[in-house]
Amino acid sequence: MLTRRATLGLFAATPLAYVLTPQVALAREPEVFQNPIAINGYDPVSYFTDQKPVEGSAANLVDWNGATWRFASAQNAAKFQANPETYAPRFGGYCAYAASKGYLAPTIPEAWTIHEDVLYLNANLRAQELWRQDIPGNIKKGLANWPGVLG
Repeated sequence: MLTRRATLGLFAATPLAYVLTPQVALAREPEVFQNPIAINGYDPVSYFTDQKPVEGSAANLVDWNGATWRFASAQNAAKFQANPETYAPRFGGYCAYAASKGYLAPTIPEAWTIHEDVLYLNANLRAQELWRQDIPGNIKKGLANWPGVLG
């Protein structure tokens, strides 16, 4: 049984023990949203060429920026590989609206916008609606938060 003095001694030593104990570093989130393939396995080039999300194929893969990307065709994979920054979604394919608010959220293929030749994805159709209410302002806020929101 601890005496009052021993208990107070433990409390006094706690801050020192905390400082001397190595702190666990939290892992940083990947720069690209992966589930487990980049942007849910959808072809980012298709948003530009077909004006809709098209599921990619395991036969057409490109590794870029720490993620594996799928493409609907070899031609789309070649376009992406030649200039990935042109086709990759901003904010790593995480929800652009969430990035504008300072946090990360996964995305769905159906909630998307191309604005000034840049692809933006959203977590759901409601987030897309909110995103579209002030795209320039949300982009500015998102860029101010990016990549800090990765952790």
